[in-house]
Amino acid sequence: MADVTSLFRSNAAHSPSMAALARESDGAGLVDFCIPCNPYFPTPAMFEDMAARLRDIITYYPSSADTITAELCDLLQLPPQCVAMGNGSTELITWIDHLLVRESLAVPVPTFGRWTDQPMETGKRVDMFPLQESGGFALDLAQYAEFIRARGTKVAVICNPNNPDGGFLHKHALVQFMDAMADLDLVVIDESFLEFADTEVEPSVVQEAMLRPNVIVLRSLGKNFGLHGIRFGYLVANPSLAGRIRSMLPKWNLNSFAEHVVFMLKEHGAEYQQSLHQVRRDRMDMSGQLSSLPGLTVYPSQGNFLFVRLPVGAEGTVVRDRMLTEHRLLVRECGNKIGSSSRFLRLVVRPQVDVRRLVSGLEQVLYGTSRRGAAVPEQATGTGYSSGTAAIDRLVSETNGAGTQGLAAQAIGAGAGAHAPGLPAAPAAGIGMPLPAAPSPVPVGADGGMPMPAASSQGAQQMPPPVPQQMPQPVQQPVQQPMQQPPVPQQPDPQLMPHPLAAPARVPAPAPMSAAAPYPPPQAPAPAPVPAQMQMPTGPTPPGVPARGGLTAAQVRGTDGLSPAPAGGWSGGQAQNWPEAAGMGQVF
Repeated sequence: MADVTSLFRSNAAHSPSMAALARESDGAGLVDFCIPCNPYFPTPAMFEDMAARLRDIITYYPSSADTITAELCDLLQLPPQCVAMGNGSTELITWIDHLLVRESLAVPVPTFGRWTDQPMETGKRVDMFPLQESGGFALDLAQYAEFIRARGTKVAVICNPNNPDGGFLHKHALVQFMDAMADLDLVVIDESFLEFADTEVEPSVVQEAMLRPNVIVLRSLGKNFGLHGIRFGYLVANPSLAGRIRSMLPKWNLNSFAEHVVFMLKEHGAEYQQSLHQVRRDRMDMSGQLSSLPGLTVYPSQGNFLFVRLPVGAEGTVVRDRMLTEHRLLVRECGNKIGSSSRFLRLVVRPQVDVRRLVSGLEQVLYGTSRRGAAVPEQATGTGYSSGTAAIDRLVSETNGAGTQGLAAQAIGAGAGAHAPGLPAAPAAGIGMPLPAAPSPVPVGADGGMPMPAASSQGAQQMPPPVPQQMPQPVQQPVQQPMQQPPVPQQPDPQLMPHPLAAPARVPAPAPMSAAAPYPPPQAPAPAPVPAQMQMPTGPTPPGVPARGGLTAAQVRGTDGLSPAPAGGWSGGQAQNWPEAAGMGQVF
């Protein structure tokens, strides 16, 4: 197993595949806490059925994508004209980027890597909104909305629950956000892990997306059904948006395994529901066991994974390698996720017998109860970043999408103690992305509500403003040694970053809707000033050209783009066993 750790040394934002790991080792006894799969579905009987039909499945062409999509829509009670199925959610993300993202996209970070990497690879500007560790990585929708207005972003993305931290937003808050962003080119709500959530009865916004002109909801089937290798997922939108994506997909973009699973699901609804219920129970048990480890912080999650911060003195890459080589446990170290560092691990929820093995391995690696002693402490700089990540995060920290031109402008003014106009002052090395701390020029309501679009001032829907609540603190055990205080970042430019608002609770109680409390009237947003050296012509950006001084993938990875980067209810007899539209609506 010594050579297998070399597979993690690449600059990619993802872990190596199980096939690659198996080729480098015998694979016997390896327990996977890295790939977020449902461990209880499909059932053994379903696997036996697929095995018995394997020859026919792999020999013949599948039916057309329209046929398979129609069957899935019949099961989910969704109109086929509002659905497009893809060869995994990444295929759909790719087409969303090519067809619907003109020049810029905003996304909270850390998050799923394709939402940052895909648009940068096609030359778009990616505005990254940093989720703060001090706030438990909770997404404040009001601050995010102000950030989008200040940057002039055209597309907004939210993952609910978010990957890797599992943060959750209630449906009523997301609907308010979608309405406030009605003038954007596109709003994407990625619900790939939503079926593992249990804090709300019907958390999906698929029904609301079908009624809006600029909203797409993305959903996964591989994660929910424990079948990542089949590569299938779908999106829900109004017929025009869904049809535009569907028209670009190949006629046979779905394989025969996907067809076989979709058509057999109607007979296994009860087993699927039970699998989700068991994952939720295991998540609570696993969180409790990990929280008992001294110095380990476990963040609340509504996904089928837990985001944990290692104790001070532990470095994630060392922990990952030793867990793999000494204990045959595969964990996800998050140092190659923009906005995170190798102080963090994402651990997939697994059955209790596997969790006990995980806890035992962490005890030996972290606290020195094995012959090799405790994990290697962090470097003196305190960054805790794995190879390549510190440079990427520094670029984002100092420019937040302004790119290498912004860095050059800062370097020119460094001697005079100045920084590029319109850009925040560069923080000290290892700080991470700056916290928004200055008033925003974007007008908001007197009660601090979310800004509404300027394009729809007539007949605006009246809604109450979101009610901020106190953020619950993540579960953390006392640390045996004093915590190191991180250096304080310099204040960002007041003309660019919005004023911080009180962070809402990660799982707030739904606020009652009332017509008596009108939503803040829509006003035209004031765009942030753009430095002259960064200004580019308006209109669509050609492929490979950074929009408004944004980052290309080559710039982010530190290359010139010429050389390769160095080594990211259902119908039918079983209808009563299945959830309502899009897998929602059941109480457990």
